[in-house]
Amino acid sequence: MTQLSLSAVAVEFGATPLFSGLTLTVTRGQRWGIIGRNGSGKTTLFRLITGDAEPTSGTIARASGLRWSVMEQHREFGGAATVWEAAAVAFGELRELEHSLGEQSAAMAEAGEMCTPQMLARYDRDLERFEREGGYTLTARIDAVLDGLGFDPDAARSRPLDTLSGGERGRLGLAQQLVEPADILLLDEPTNHLDLETTRWLEDYLLRLDETVLVISHDRAFLQAVVDHVFHLDAGTGVSYSGDYDSFLRQRAERRLAQQRGFAKQARTIAAEEDYIRRNIAGQNSAQAKGRRRRLERVGRLSPPPGEDGAMALRLTAEERGGDQVVVADKVGLLVGGRRLLGRFSARVERGDVLGIVGPNGAGKSTLLSVFVGDRPPDEGTVRVPDSVTIAHYRQDLAQVPADQTLYDIINSLRPSWGRGPVQGHLGRFGFTGDAVLREAGTLSGGERARVALAMMMLSGANLLIFDEPTNHLDVESIEALEDAIEEYGGTVILVSHDRALLRGLTTRTWILHDGRITDFPGGFAEWETVSAERAHAAAVAASESEALRRVKERKQTRRPDDMRRRDEESAHRAAERAVAAAELEVAEWEGRVAALRGRLEDPDLYLTNEGAARAGAIGRELEIAKAELDRVFARWEEATRRSE
Repeated sequence: MTQLSLSAVAVEFGATPLFSGLTLTVTRGQRWGIIGRNGSGKTTLFRLITGDAEPTSGTIARASGLRWSVMEQHREFGGAATVWEAAAVAFGELRELEHSLGEQSAAMAEAGEMCTPQMLARYDRDLERFEREGGYTLTARIDAVLDGLGFDPDAARSRPLDTLSGGERGRLGLAQQLVEPADILLLDEPTNHLDLETTRWLEDYLLRLDETVLVISHDRAFLQAVVDHVFHLDAGTGVSYSGDYDSFLRQRAERRLAQQRGFAKQARTIAAEEDYIRRNIAGQNSAQAKGRRRRLERVGRLSPPPGEDGAMALRLTAEERGGDQVVVADKVGLLVGGRRLLGRFSARVERGDVLGIVGPNGAGKSTLLSVFVGDRPPDEGTVRVPDSVTIAHYRQDLAQVPADQTLYDIINSLRPSWGRGPVQGHLGRFGFTGDAVLREAGTLSGGERARVALAMMMLSGANLLIFDEPTNHLDVESIEALEDAIEEYGGTVILVSHDRALLRGLTTRTWILHDGRITDFPGGFAEWETVSAERAHAAAVAASESEALRRVKERKQTRRPDDMRRRDEESAHRAAERAVAAAELEVAEWEGRVAALRGRLEDPDLYLTNEGAARAGAIGRELEIAKAELDRVFARWEEATRRSE
């Protein structure tokens, strides 16, 4: 069923067009990824869909009674006092109805035989409405979403709303949006405040939904996992693609290639015609030349395919090589407000490493970076950065960008000898041209400030680059430009990010912060994901085998005693018991093999090397074979037991 349809929609701000010719049809249950560069109109598209903005031209059709769920940019949470109340603010009427039902029930109990038919009818009517609107599942639903997004549901019932950080308020706003009844969810950068674990939970949650989802996101791994359609805003228009994000990339490349070929073919044809006209317009073939000129004037010109105009031209260089040891941490411990973030940890970052640091929100990733750059000392141990190492730090809050200075002054202060032309040229590499270079940084959007921060970092010449969530405000094209620049960079990189595609593409080493400690994995993030999946698989197999063993023991304990009395059946019974004993021996043998393989997979040392990760995969396959054989002999034992009873 079609829920939403846009036809030839255009939006202009004064004389400035934002986009035109947008055509989009959304049917129930689809999951659309809305992508495009910052400023291409993604948020405006959402406002058009909800009716908060009107198109300059074109039509928008919506199914009757369609309900939206939109995360407001500045939430007040409906005056809620606690975290749980804020998550449930959309169900104010339903919770009032629940309270009313409690009061009615108490009143009817007190009335006893004096209870009137009107009281009973009202109670039945309200109870039916409460059940129809999901009142009985409301609490469990809110608890599940809060838990999935990193909140303790029990603590949320008493935790004051004003104790939340900015990131926690963002996650709570997302929780409120997910539980709100809606036919279409409009999600605007939902992963910005999520860590890896909660991002994966959100992916699973959205995949289980029956509702339609439209999501603006720059997280390529998230888009790949969730969407089945993509709407790409580019070059002032929009194009729809069917399939996941990888399929979109392939189709877009094919589309651009076809456009380029068509444009080049027409350009060659036009050039040949114009050459003929120039040579013959005044000669013997003048009539033919004039005829060709008239036909050429009527030919509709193809536009060149959208290129990379406007994408960042970022290049990162290390002016000095530096030493082989970049950061040396010796028994480092971190404390915040009396809470231990990190135990005594020792490690070295070596020249050329691209170190990815991952972990849940609040684990201490940004605090650890602040120690590395010297903003704060460690609470225990020492961190040494040699004098030969120069650091450029991309802060998550973009505080390195002076809010009270113009973009021109910021770059000019870093390169005072350049002069006006080179300063403007440098800013132009990051999309700031004309009068935009005279804007104060405090007036910029998050994405624009992020590009200024990268423009500053490009001039640093540092041989150690430290990034704290650099993709939060960047569009996909800018993230790809950043990824290319880091890949070509010759120095050392420390990268804190929840962008799995970026981590997979760049990292050569991974630190995992968890439970107050760091696991130093000697491989990239993609390898760590493989190892983690193997360990999770081993744990699942262990749980499955434990359940199988429990069933075996229960059957052994509940097996009926031999109560056969007929002498002519005794021989068959003894044979059946021998079969049971033989099957039990087989079960015990395969139990031992499964336990041994599981023990090998649970050995932490196995996962410390790339070779170990490969061995883990082989052991996992052996475990699957052993599990299948155990199931087979277990079935034989069950059949033998049944016959002996």
